Amino acid sequence: MTEVRPSQQMRDLGVVQRGAPVLTEAARPFDLPAEQHAAEQAVDALFAAMERIGRVHPFAKGMGLAAPQIGIGRAAAAVQPPDPGAGAIVLLNPRVTEASVDVDEQYEGCLSFFDVRGMVPRPLRITVETTTLEGATVTTVYERGLARLIAHEIDHLNGMLYLSRMRSGVEPIPVEEYRQTGRSWAYDT
Repeated sequence: MTEVRPSQQMRDLGVVQRGAPVLTEAARPFDLPAEQHAAEQAVDALFAAMERIGRVHPFAKGMGLAAPQIGIGRAAAAVQPPDPGAGAIVLLNPRVTEASVDVDEQYEGCLSFFDVRGMVPRPLRITVETTTLEGATVTTVYERGLARLIAHEIDHLNGMLYLSRMRSGVEPIPVEEYRQTGRSWAYDT
């Protein structure tokens, strides 16, 4: 029996893999509320993909997915926080407006190249502006692990993979060497 690599498993579940042009292009923002129907369709497609992925892989640290990762070049993403009782966060036209100078470095994975994990520095706190389906602007502050998840997805919408955020000289490690699966990101308090 042949072992299916994690990236192949994600590809089979409909996740676009590294090397696809849609992952390196800035996603097109929605004109809301005029494009409300298109935004709703993108969000529905994200939730359907997250459900498929969640059935085959547990995400103890939460999971995020950006529309380009399922082949939709629009500025939509969804994040499921690690807390089982927390509702999903929908991000339409998100942009980071403020980031803390306090940063930490943790391993991240990406569904678009799931065979490796990389040590990525991220701000411990970010302020994000999003647009509602009705066209209103909403500002939200995210901290620690949730800030990391949100920032990762916003990077996707800007055509950036976490590899470009890693410190010079630091390389991703094979998933087999990564030993933190199932544990929350560690933060100094």
